[in-house]
Amino acid sequence: MDTYFAYDFGRPANFDRVFTTQAARHDEFNINLAYVAAALTGDRVRGRLALQAGTSVQINYAGEPAIGSVSGAALSRHIQEATAGARLAPTLWIDGGVYFSYIGWEGWISRDNPTYTRSLVADYTPYYLSGVHLTWQPRTGRGSFPLTFQLHLMNGWQNVSENNHGKAVGLRVDWQLSPGVTLAYGNFIGNERPQGLPAATRVFNQLMVKGASGRLSVQGQADYGRESGHEWFGLVAIGRETVAPTIAVSLRLERYADPHQVIVLTGTSAGLKTNGASFGLDMGHPDGLLWRTEVRGLHSTAALFPSHGVPDASRDNLLIVTSLALSL
Repeated sequence: MDTYFAYDFGRPANFDRVFTTQAARHDEFNINLAYVAAALTGDRVRGRLALQAGTSVQINYAGEPAIGSVSGAALSRHIQEATAGARLAPTLWIDGGVYFSYIGWEGWISRDNPTYTRSLVADYTPYYLSGVHLTWQPRTGRGSFPLTFQLHLMNGWQNVSENNHGKAVGLRVDWQLSPGVTLAYGNFIGNERPQGLPAATRVFNQLMVKGASGRLSVQGQADYGRESGHEWFGLVAIGRETVAPTIAVSLRLERYADPHQVIVLTGTSAGLKTNGASFGLDMGHPDGLLWRTEVRGLHSTAALFPSHGVPDASRDNLLIVTSLALSL
């Protein structure tokens, strides 16, 4: 259970915050994410079923396609994961269903991320996918697994219900260079145009690095995508240091640019070109409580953010959010 209170200094008139999934409501106490899960981990089979609700769920699944009478977000937004997997060989698994995305370091569950809010890079790449994937870890001479390969066949770019007759494919490779350093590469290739529009192949690539030494951990990511001759990119770097057994601080710097509005529709000619930074303080408790507070600022080249109730009136946005979460 992840509860929160957020104050957006732009004071959006309808309380909905823009360009985010986490801390989606202004000036109210609410539930960011609540879920219950059951998981099976066996020698030859595995699976997970998790059901969810919250304001992050509402906004993240708002774009779920609804073609026909048995599709759309009404059901899919409550399914965090529903997967079943089988081991095909000693180091080869196949899994299928609705599952967490392989794209990026930042995931859907807040407590598992170094910052409470998500970067723009994370919010504008998939958090969930529907499909099937293979995971292979080739053995080395010493019996360890420094390489992990994933191959995905999916409905599309974060959608359970289909919006066209095409399928997408994706690859991810993780290379553990040392016990504290991991390098990763991921991609996505597919037609994401709705049925009835001319097809356009989306090609997306990303490079990621993660390292940890003592109390300090850092991670970085660079994304680049292209569709119909238009490009977008994103950069993010996050550092987190444990300053006491139950206290940690985090710092994030980010840049996101989608001038042709391939991913982010802004309604302005400039699209979304934004820099951002955040600082967070986390206080944990052995019983599963986690109190997180974060200050986040964004600066855009166009006036995209609400300003005292007036939409699209400011280039800057400042947020303070505090969250109390419990994990059992």
